[in-house]
Amino acid sequence: MAPELAPWDPAGPTEVQRLFARQPAPWWVAGGYAVELAAGRRLREHGDIDVLLLRRDQLAVQQALAGWEWWAADPPGTLRPWRRGERLPAGVHDIWCRRNADSPWRIQVMLDESAGDDWVSRRARHLRRPIAEIGGRTADGIPFLVAEIQLFYKAANPRPKDEFDFAAVLPSLDAAQRRWLAEAISTTCGAHPWLSALVPADAPRDPA
Repeated sequence: MAPELAPWDPAGPTEVQRLFARQPAPWWVAGGYAVELAAGRRLREHGDIDVLLLRRDQLAVQQALAGWEWWAADPPGTLRPWRRGERLPAGVHDIWCRRNADSPWRIQVMLDESAGDDWVSRRARHLRRPIAEIGGRTADGIPFLVAEIQLFYKAANPRPKDEFDFAAVLPSLDAAQRRWLAEAISTTCGAHPWLSALVPADAPRDPA
């Protein structure tokens, strides 16, 4: 079976926490699970689980998942074995991980950029946040990507599950989160259907 056709049996956030606690680099649960952890309740079923690391810390994946198989997704999406100690270039930001060739995929790792103490969006380099501010943490200590950043990534080409995630977590976003997400979407996507929900028509606007 070609590796990209192998089935998924995603690890849960608690298992991910146990695995990645073995290494010191910062990491965050991302994707739909991040939205769910931010909302603080179960929202839907998940076909995979995403874990975000900074590109500079990419080799921490090999440390955390020692003995596993790691496959890099070379653009436009061809999987190939990721060699031990190999540093993936900026164009490659997706790593699929499984225990062995006979096992289903368990974890998908996403690599994002950084500059000094700042996180830098891989899709829009003008979007930056202090690394210390891009994550939240559940009551039992699971780190997750803050909802507004995850929703920004989902906004580029929203699928039905992304629309569901946006609607589910929108009520829990505070004013600062809504402003950041609205600005991020408007400066990268232009007109977008989520903007009307983030910025009501009667909301005060900054003077031109």
